[in-house]
Amino acid sequence: MSSTAAPATPDALDREAAALLETAAWRELVARWTAPPEPVREEAADWRRLLSVPVDRLVAQALDTLPAPPPAERPLPGRLGAMLPDRLHVWRRIGSPDVRPSVHLAHARRVLTEWGWQNTPYKLRDTRGARCVCGAMLAAHRLGFGSSATMNEAGAWMLEELRSRGWYQLIGPWNRAPGRTAEDALALVDATIRRAARAGR
Repeated sequence: MSSTAAPATPDALDREAAALLETAAWRELVARWTAPPEPVREEAADWRRLLSVPVDRLVAQALDTLPAPPPAERPLPGRLGAMLPDRLHVWRRIGSPDVRPSVHLAHARRVLTEWGWQNTPYKLRDTRGARCVCGAMLAAHRLGFGSSATMNEAGAWMLEELRSRGWYQLIGPWNRAPGRTAEDALALVDATIRRAARAGR
C-alpha cells in the first residue's frame, strides 16, 4: 500500500482499491484473517464441549449484530460544506492522525447519512452535495479521516464484501445498479466495517 497522493475521483479510488485486491500482500492479509484458529489443547477445551455452536461462529454472530461505531470526531461541515468541492476541505487533514480502514469507513458512512447518497455514474457529488459510496470515502479522506493508503484499503475491504455477495465488478457499477437504494449503500458500508474490524483493520 503506497502513500501516493489521494485519487482525485471516485473512479480512480475504485480502480486503486481493485488493484490492491489483486496484490500478494492483500491475499496474505485475507488468508491470515480467514485461516483456521490454532487447535486448542484438550484440557483447556473441556468447557467448549458444552456448546452446540463453535465459539468462532458465536463471536462472528455477536460482532455482526453490533452497529457501526459512531466516530467521535469533529462534526462534518453543514449543507454548504457538502456542496463545496472536496479540495476546499483538504486543510482539515493538517495534523490529523491516520485511522484504521474500519474507522475511515465509519466516517464515510457519516458522509452518506448527513450529506446524502446518490447513484449518478462516477459523479463525486450531486448539486445537493450527496455522494456515491466511493465519493463518500474520498470525502472522508479529504476531511482528514485516513490517509490515501487507508482509503484504498477500505475500498479493497468493500470489494471483498461485494465478492462475498457474488458481485465481481467494481464498487461504482454496484452503486449505480438499477434499484439500488441509500439503505443498500449503508448496509454495504456497515458490513464492510464489520469485515475490516474482525480482521483487526
